[in-house]
Amino acid sequence: MAFLPIQIVVLMQLLMILVASLCLMKINGVDLGEELTGGVHGGGSGQEQREFDYFKLALQWPGTICQGNHRCCASNGCCQGSNSLSEFTIHGLWPDYNDGSWPSCCNGPRYDSKEISTLTDVLKKYWPSLSCSKSSTCHGGKGTFWAHEFHHIALTCFLSAGFVVELGDNCLQWEKHGTCCSPVIRDEYSYFLTAINVYSKHNVTQVLNEAGYLPSNSEKYPLGGIIAAIQNAFHATPELQCKGGAVEELHLCFFKDFKPRDCISEPHIESYLVASSSCPKYVSLPDVQASSRYADTRVAF
Repeated sequence: MAFLPIQIVVLMQLLMILVASLCLMKINGVDLGEELTGGVHGGGSGQEQREFDYFKLALQWPGTICQGNHRCCASNGCCQGSNSLSEFTIHGLWPDYNDGSWPSCCNGPRYDSKEISTLTDVLKKYWPSLSCSKSSTCHGGKGTFWAHEFHHIALTCFLSAGFVVELGDNCLQWEKHGTCCSPVIRDEYSYFLTAINVYSKHNVTQVLNEAGYLPSNSEKYPLGGIIAAIQNAFHATPELQCKGGAVEELHLCFFKDFKPRDCISEPHIESYLVASSSCPKYVSLPDVQASSRYADTRVAF
């Protein structure tokens, strides 16, 4: 009788243990894919997670994001010709930890679109989905952008969870973020209203316009100048994310009482380096342009 080398036997035993562990996790309702994709940004669906440390208001620049859009749909704000596409719009209000991680998909009730029915018009204008592909990743549910944000934040923020509405990405925002904001924010309506109020009070687009940074498909602006304009206006350092040399996102950070604070993920790194890590020294703020792929929708920008 032939015998396998001891190394192979040990590897086979380890493999069997791993398979058994995965099966037990699935039986106990743990979605491994969701756990892994959570990465350093927090726990998975339905877990009890520690209270967050601060808020991050994530803003997106439509001119950059819409350049990567390849199709139109009812929820895609890039196809709607809204005036808000010439200003920063809301991506989400996120609870974060000081160590650079974050909670997400916290425990709580599912999202109910009726709870924010009076905010729908405002959300469509200032918090639009800029794609057709977003879906809820929390609790095995499906939904749009707003529900995703609610779950990621609000359950940690107020122990609530997801809603499903055909209004765009805000559905996703609720499920992933809004459910993780307790004890500061405790319900779905308050989550979205708070985000809108913080966004309105800290008008980044107006600050940059007054400093001479206007939407343009030809101009390049100094990254340091943009950061300085935000610092002077709000007395705190933002984070910026770029794609292809264009500003894609800008993050403002707040203490739990919504007073501005620096967005610093790692204390040993200077805030301006964190802010510019994905951006060149000179960046653009592209304007949304009409495209042939939108021609059939009869949308004019």
